[in-house]
Amino acid sequence: MALEIERKFLVAGDSYKSMATSAIDLWQGYLSVDPEATVRLRIADEKAFITVKGITTGATRGEWEYEIPKADAIAMKPLCKASLEKTRYIVPFGGHRWEVDQFMGRLSGLVIAEIELNSENEPFTRPPFIGEDVTGDPKYYNSNLSKA
Repeated sequence: MALEIERKFLVAGDSYKSMATSAIDLWQGYLSVDPEATVRLRIADEKAFITVKGITTGATRGEWEYEIPKADAIAMKPLCKASLEKTRYIVPFGGHRWEVDQFMGRLSGLVIAEIELNSENEPFTRPPFIGEDVTGDPKYYNSNLSKA
């Protein structure tokens, strides 16, 4: 089983933009928003992915992600129960890769930073734009935000 160990934080300020090495626009749709088996479609430029995520315990959950043809993802869009759009900024900091998501549309103004770790206890340095820790708060799961 593939495990995702991720911490999430609200973002304070926009210094992440000048620190970012790249940015990509993402569309995410959810075929299932069940917390025990979330199924997500993601379209990022010319690539597309389907991802299955299990229930979150602490900062860890099972995750399986597979690249699929973009045409298939576009064809499956109508099957999605909810969706969202965001721009993802990649920010290298303190030996880690931070992903900072600036949400669009009805979620405009919300910015969340994520860091993937090798263990829940792995130490890391917080960049200056990091605010409140929202790890494990279902309110900030993308699958729930897509329904907002």
